[in-house]
Amino acid sequence: MTSESAPSVPPPEFSRTVAVEKLSSAGSRFSIEANPDERAALARRFGILGVDALKAELSLNSGGKGTVRLEGRLKAEVRQACVVTLVEVPAHIDQKFERVYAPVAPRDEAEVTVDLEDEDPPDPLIDGAIDMGEAVAEELALALDPYPRAPGAAFDTSEAGEPTQPSPFAALAALKKPR
Repeated sequence: MTSESAPSVPPPEFSRTVAVEKLSSAGSRFSIEANPDERAALARRFGILGVDALKAELSLNSGGKGTVRLEGRLKAEVRQACVVTLVEVPAHIDQKFERVYAPVAPRDEAEVTVDLEDEDPPDPLIDGAIDMGEAVAEELALALDPYPRAPGAAFDTSEAGEPTQPSPFAALAALKKPR
């Protein structure tokens, strides 16, 4: 009898964990910054040309009922490829965010109900800790422009930009016309 093991999950590229039990009851403040290797790994993860700077100012506070509130502001300098020209497009990101963490409660996996009007559920505390670096990386991913464009870049819709071969759909349209 063989036992299957769960696939191993690679560690986060930018990890800064803090044990919840070590937090001050008055709240704790942190400043974190990604080093060059972490920034290069994050750029690969997000499929962008580069992360030239990534810093965050964070605070962790007790939210009651065993929850912890993470509030932060991340600042980043990134480079993405223009969706039209593939030219490098630099961007400055300055984003505030907040998240709530709570211990993982056991639940019945047989039925899951999602109400889009409800608040997002808290993120789980993993082994009694919060990975602030991974939270910042996830927020950076959300802040990236999904369709970056270089200044003045536009799709060519002039007649010069028309395809030289007729569309296969044009032949189908000709078949549909009454004779």
